[in-house]
This record gives sequence, structure tokens and C-alpha cells, in this order.
Amino acid sequence: MREIPGGFIDGHWVNSEAPGRIAIINPANGQAIGHAPAGCETDVAKAVVAAHGAFAGWASTPVAERIAILRRARDGISKRSDEIAALITQQMGTPISFSKAAQIGLPLRNFDVTLAAMEEIAGEEVTLGRSRIFRDPVGVVAAITPWNFPLHQIVAKVVPALLAGCTVVLKPSELTPFDAAVFAEILNDAGVPAGAFNLVFGGAETGAALVEHPGVDMISFTGSTRAGRSIAAIAGGSLKKVSLELGGKSANILLDDVDYEKVAPAALQQCFVNAGQTCAALTRLIVPRQHKERVEQLVGQLADGWQPGDPDLPDTRMGPMASFVQQGRAKRMVAAAVKEGARIVSNGAELPEGLNAGAYMTPVVLSDVDSDMDIVRDEVFGPVLCILAHDGDEDAVRIANDSEYGLSGGVWSADENRAFAVARRIRTGQVVINGAMLDLEAPFGGVKQSGLGREYGRHGIEEFFNLKAITRP
Repeated sequence: MREIPGGFIDGHWVNSEAPGRIAIINPANGQAIGHAPAGCETDVAKAVVAAHGAFAGWASTPVAERIAILRRARDGISKRSDEIAALITQQMGTPISFSKAAQIGLPLRNFDVTLAAMEEIAGEEVTLGRSRIFRDPVGVVAAITPWNFPLHQIVAKVVPALLAGCTVVLKPSELTPFDAAVFAEILNDAGVPAGAFNLVFGGAETGAALVEHPGVDMISFTGSTRAGRSIAAIAGGSLKKVSLELGGKSANILLDDVDYEKVAPAALQQCFVNAGQTCAALTRLIVPRQHKERVEQLVGQLADGWQPGDPDLPDTRMGPMASFVQQGRAKRMVAAAVKEGARIVSNGAELPEGLNAGAYMTPVVLSDVDSDMDIVRDEVFGPVLCILAHDGDEDAVRIANDSEYGLSGGVWSADENRAFAVARRIRTGQVVINGAMLDLEAPFGGVKQSGLGREYGRHGIEEFFNLKAITRP
């Protein structure tokens, strides 16, 4: 059992003022693996005061020194990677092989890209007209992160904020506090000064206290669109800067010239990885009408290869969902879709023996759906793929854009120029062509109801600056 007594505030572990504790549940078996503080307004107030007090000193620290400290932190994560990967698997159920490859690999790569981008920014001098342009750190940043890629999302917010000269109060998801606690230890060991980084725990109460606190200058949040709207409304009252990476219902367009046998396995990967609990998952597969039946057969059969298993086993491809709440919601959405007329084209096999105690869900591929159905319009955040038919490139773009979301997208074609032309017309924050891997040097974020602002690389650091112009006569 792991126990976290309180937050990491002003360079020390401080007992929480909250009376309650949150049990951290392993979704693979429903068993508690430890406890974390429930968090409260008093914890937040202490952390914000510490961050405010440390701001002037950290902002004036030479950029080269900030870079050196964060580079040591990167090495600290690498040294403790096996420990952190195991914690992430225990907390949210992702297979251990995926934890090591992605849940650790992505934040390490993000560190490298962000450090390189900061070195580039630090060497620039910008003059426009008679003015010299300076980048000033925003101030105290409240970073509120999700459970699906817990360490990766922490790194994507905390590292650029610290490099920019901001101080930070981090609130991780209440489902995944343990990797955040290790991260706090690593930053402290790397030499981040007291108060520059602070960590509080808890759920909605803690998050609301952070958003509302007058000492917070910026909120960087990743989570649901519903929560993002609430944060933006509260932040607007005091004109806090916000960066919001929210939900998605991203389209994956297959054009009529692709090799469907080759594309189908990748299309399932783009939807089902991390048990479908990925904001950028490509969950709407838009295929040529004349090839729809063929695609249904292919992905329906291939879905059997994504049957869930014990996440601690190295060969497991899909673990449980992160919680029983997530599992229940996804199953209810599928049942409602079937009631509306959707057809399950995957095998729908029963769970393997021995998994009934966990938050497991057999992956589902649905067809005979339309854009008016909730299963097509709303984010499931689970292993559910919807197949829709298009009647040519323009129609495919129309269907892709018929969504309140705009976070990610995919296009497949034997002609890369054709794929690029289609991608340019999709209203979304980023599009991958022919299965391209995530590029951490490129900006990541959404349009429409998928959010505001961008993360990763140079653009991610720029979010944490205010621009100042000093003009000569």
C-alpha cells in the first residue's frame, strides 16, 4: 500500500488539511493499492502562496540554469522509469508494455523536444518596427491533468511552464496520484527551488479552488469539454489566461484507393490503443460506401485481436478501462446505440475467464450508425469504433466536419497529395496521414469544442509567456 499524507508545497511534503482520503483502485482487480489526500481549499491556498512567493526568483533565474535543472529531471524520470511504468499500470490499467513504451517514452521525448525548443527561444532577439519584443512568464500556473496519460500530460504542462519562468501548482487526477508524487521527488532532487513547483491532490473541490484562486494567473487543463467550459467561465470572471485540451470525436477517413487489408489493422490501433482512452483517438471510421461491407468484415474480425487481458502480462494488448465508472458509461452508450439501430460487427466475445473482477470491456465495432446518434456525436472514451459511409472525398470531409469537436483526424490514401488535400479541409487541430506517428515538435490542441491553445514543443512553451513591447522614440 502506498500512502501520500499530503501535498508537496514550498519544497516539503505537508500534511493535507482535508479530513478525507481517496482510495486508489487498481481497475484490473478492484483492489485498493493505496490512498491519497482528498484535498481542500486550504491545501490549494498554501500551494498558491508558495508559488507566488517563488515566482520572482525563478523568473529571474538564467534560462540556461532552468534548462540544466529540467534536463536533470528528465534523467531522473529515465532512471525511475520501471517504477513509474508499474505505478501507471496499477493505477489506470494500461498494459505494462504500453506503459514502458508510451507512458514513459512520450514524456521523455517531450522533455527532449521542449528543452531543445527552449534553447532556440532563448537565443532569439525580436525587433518589430521601433520596438523590441520580450517574452515575460505568465506567473503562477495551475496545471490540472487527466488520468489517461498521467505523466505525459504532467510533463506537457509543467516542463514548458517552468522553462518559461512560471511557477506551478499541479493537481493530477484523483485516479493517478502516485506517479505525480514521484515526479515531485524527481523535480526536487533535480534542484527546482522551493515553491517553484507545488503539488496538491484531490478531485473537483481541489480543482475548483485552484481555478477560482485570485493568485493563479493561468490555468492549463486537460479533460472533458464539460469541465473545460466550466473552467473557462470561471476564469473569465478574473480574465485568467486559459489553455484547454478537451474532448474529441475524431474522424479517420479512408479514401477509395487504399489497400484495406493493410489499413484496417492500423485503423483499429488508432482507435483502441490505451483501451480507447485517448483524447485524439480516431473513433469515427469514414469509408467509401462501395467498400463498407468489406471494411466491416476486416475490422470486425481484427477486433478479436484486441481482447482484453491482465495488464501485468507483457503480451497483453488491452487492459481494463481506468475505472468502473468509465466501463459502465461506455457499455451504456453502446447499449443505447444498439437500441437506436446500430449493428455490432465485431465478434463481441465474452471476457476471458478471470477478468470479471476488473473494469474490462470487450472492444466494439459498430456500423449502421449516423451522425445524429449519440454514439457518433459524443466522446465514449472507450474501445468503441463507429463505421460511417461516404460518397467521395467531399462527402468524407463533410461527415468529418459534422461534429462539435475538432481535436485530431486521419486520412488514408495511396496518393499522399490527395490525402493532404483532404486533410487541409478537415476542421481540426491536427491530422495524421497514412498512419503517421505523433510529432511532439508540432503543436497539439483542438478547435471548436476541443479546446483552446496548444501544447508540445515551441508552441507549447509560447502559451506560458506574455508578450511585452518596449518601444524607442
